[in-house]
Amino acid sequence: MTTAINTLSHKMQRAAAGTLIDMALGYAAKDRQKAYLQMVDWARQFWGDGLPEESYDKARAALSDPDNKWVRYIDRVLDETDPHVARVTALNLGFEAFLRGTRSIRKNRELYQCNIPWLILFDPTSACNMHCEGCWAGTYGGRSNLSFEDMDKILTQGKELGVYLYMLTGGEPLVRKADIIRLAEKHSDAEFAIYTNSTLIDEAFCNQLTRLGNIIPMLSIEGTPETNDARRGGGHYAAVMRAMDLLKQHGIPFGTSICYTRANVEAVTSDSFLEMIAEKGARFGFYFHYMPVGSDAAPGLLPTVEQREYMIRRIRYLRSKDSPIAFFPMDFQNDGQYVGGCIAGGRNYFHINSAGDAEPCVFIHYSNANIHDSSLLEILRSPLFMAYREGQPFNQNHLRPCPMLENPQLLEEMVHRTGAHNTDLASPESVEHLCAKCRQYAADWQEAADRLWPTLEKPARGYQNYKQADA
Repeated sequence: MTTAINTLSHKMQRAAAGTLIDMALGYAAKDRQKAYLQMVDWARQFWGDGLPEESYDKARAALSDPDNKWVRYIDRVLDETDPHVARVTALNLGFEAFLRGTRSIRKNRELYQCNIPWLILFDPTSACNMHCEGCWAGTYGGRSNLSFEDMDKILTQGKELGVYLYMLTGGEPLVRKADIIRLAEKHSDAEFAIYTNSTLIDEAFCNQLTRLGNIIPMLSIEGTPETNDARRGGGHYAAVMRAMDLLKQHGIPFGTSICYTRANVEAVTSDSFLEMIAEKGARFGFYFHYMPVGSDAAPGLLPTVEQREYMIRRIRYLRSKDSPIAFFPMDFQNDGQYVGGCIAGGRNYFHINSAGDAEPCVFIHYSNANIHDSSLLEILRSPLFMAYREGQPFNQNHLRPCPMLENPQLLEEMVHRTGAHNTDLASPESVEHLCAKCRQYAADWQEAADRLWPTLEKPARGYQNYKQADA
């Protein structure tokens, strides 16, 4: 469906979106409703029938309700955020990534008949200044780095495919602070999220973030000072607290990155912990299920079946209207019902390590393509990535989404069939060794997952970028 907005140039579309964003930022919180509703109407014109009408109706209903928890949440985020940062983030994440980028990605999936991701993760460096238990990155040292030219290539080719959101992992990305600032400055229309241990966030860096406006830090933290520093080392908790205070003072939105394990799952989801990080200024965060990756991994950190069931209930409660905590959590492993299962292999994201190896997932260290001799499109059409596309969803029960953790026989088969090689930079392991660590966990979790799956409310069927239908 062609609309008047669609006939405008990219520059003019961005300017029109900017005008609406300025209206929302210019209004007092009680007057923003008009701007919010205009944004929905504008998005409806931009997308046409690309989304079901029901989606627009639900958005209008929510935004028209002054008592809606998440409308109040949005108002609070806008009030807390530096105006320039808020404007750039809304344009880059809202317009470029969610609206224009998503439409381009869907067209390119049809055109190229392969997965095209919505976001790309990459590691500027393998170097890290910490040595956290169960993490492969801290053992890498300074073995490999993506050059600025490598990172610029990823952004340039990614945007040509419609990708406007980039997450930087590592290693510790801020070891390459100067190049990251330069990259964000050059690609000012893209949004960056940086997963960081917080220790290198200082006043000067915060000043750069407010100037640029397109970088959101994601801070690693794992519960109480005791549970956090037991895994990450003494003094790390205090460093995170200092970083949160600095970011809040500068009006920079930030989130959290939390790995939950058998040892900390209760600590990182308690009311007291979440109220504390919300008071510090964190408004959203990702929870990541511990993965036993690497030959020196600690399988004993895998959560129990009971702990994973608890996580499913807890995260959904925190997002409900019944929870008073102003924090929006996302669970990478347990939110498969909302995203159609596994999102890796370029279906919605993939990972490029600091040596340039393209991996289907940040937790799957196998590859048969490298950015130094392949374009992003060639990577997405490589054997391992195409095997992911052909196999997704790997399980019709989206509480068992992963081809490694919950369906280890599938990863083992794909690696052998495609000839992918191990890319672990510290302690390479065979796919048999990796998957063997997951088999008992997968068997134990299957019974609980199959019992829970029918009880969960399923979202209305939306866009599917794989051929199989949900069960």
